[in-house]
Amino acid sequence: MGLFSSLMGNAGVANPDELVKEYSMLLAEGENIEIGFKLIRDVFIFTNKRLILVDKQGITGSKVEYLSIAYKSISRFSVQTSGHFDLDAELRIWISGEVQPSLSKKFNKQVNVYDLQRILAQHVL
Repeated sequence: MGLFSSLMGNAGVANPDELVKEYSMLLAEGENIEIGFKLIRDVFIFTNKRLILVDKQGITGSKVEYLSIAYKSISRFSVQTSGHFDLDAELRIWISGEVQPSLSKKFNKQVNVYDLQRILAQHVL
């Protein structure tokens, strides 16, 4: 857990107590939230079993989509860092058998994409 503890100070990392309080109803027996990244309204939650993406939709955010991706189904992923003129970093995830990325998300500079990549690599590789 040393890696996760060191990430807690970074902007964009969600408070673990708030994640457990808000999303514990999504967890299977024996599943634990390890860390989460909060975007403007969306949340990436890394558990010990899967990646959960929370997509709040609409103006009020009352409609929510929960996408679960088992780590074993991720065949590859890429992280593109932000540049001087392009302020967003991007994460792409391919699910086994897919030619195009199944998931593509943009992150602002508040999220350290290297930390996100490290955590994803830890679970996928």
